Amino acid sequence: MTIIDKLKKNDLAAQIDALLQNAGDTPNNDLYRELIVSVLRMAEDNAERGNIKIAHSALREMRYAFKVFGQYKPVRKISIFGSARTHADEASYKLAASFAERVVEEGFMVITGGGPGIMEAAQAGAGGYNSFGLNVMLPFEQRANPYIADDPKLINFKYFFTRKLFFVKESCGLVLFPGGFGTMDEGFEAMTLIQTGKADIKPVVLMDEPGSEYWKDWREYVDEHLEKRGLISEEDWHLLKITNDIEEAVGEFVRFYRNYHSSRYVRDKLVLRLKHKPTPQQVESLNDRYSDIVSDGHIIVLDSLPEEQNEPDIAHMPRLVFAFNRKNMGRLRQLIDELNGMV
Repeated sequence: MTIIDKLKKNDLAAQIDALLQNAGDTPNNDLYRELIVSVLRMAEDNAERGNIKIAHSALREMRYAFKVFGQYKPVRKISIFGSARTHADEASYKLAASFAERVVEEGFMVITGGGPGIMEAAQAGAGGYNSFGLNVMLPFEQRANPYIADDPKLINFKYFFTRKLFFVKESCGLVLFPGGFGTMDEGFEAMTLIQTGKADIKPVVLMDEPGSEYWKDWREYVDEHLEKRGLISEEDWHLLKITNDIEEAVGEFVRFYRNYHSSRYVRDKLVLRLKHKPTPQQVESLNDRYSDIVSDGHIIVLDSLPEEQNEPDIAHMPRLVFAFNRKNMGRLRQLIDELNGMV
């Protein structure tokens, strides 16, 4: 008899429900039940021991990271990437420290890999109190920097994939300083997730010291070998900004959340939560200019939807609601920028 057969007979279902009630009855017991069933199905599949270890380590890391970040949920955070090999006397190190200091002044916290180089610079500028360190255990190079080493917001990961999840999931924006394979990996993955709608839309800033051509050369390569071949769209460039100016970089994040607060999908509709309600004339103008990304109907203004009852803190915010085609993320970014410019 399979696990599903046993669940259908209710014998196993009753045991799982009793276990969950003893652990502490919560509104999410339906999902905890599914997690337990997945584990039991792995046992039924006779999964290899190595695969079970991967699943267990990943879930254990995620549980702990959820717990740490959950204590700071109301505060917006910026993920900062860059080379672990950058020295304290280099211009990029000093720029990262200054950027982190400024962005903290605007009310943000910072997330880095917790190691040396650009990561250390950012946490030196932000201070340990305003920092998270997502350290990955490597046989070389990666050690926790002194600004986060003894902080409870330092989280150690065995796997890159669980670590990368939290860089994107817990951030409201990302900044990349010059770096190697790891920086390119993090940057391209974050841009891919945003471009494909698998991550919330958020600002991405590529930052370099004045006089350097690191990101300029990168842009030229992407122009020549990706955009000209039709491998990306021209509108994708609206998803990122290249700058060597700290105030411009910080302003990118401040402006993005001037009016726009957050978004979610409710059935087939995209819901944009705003701090200020647009006028009927402004909504009409948006419908005229962004009809190309509306797959059905029109852009309308609504109050919070019944499906959003689990977020009472933002229930008062007006909503811009429409059937987004889930494809043209660069155009969606343009729409959000226009909403931010309305206040």
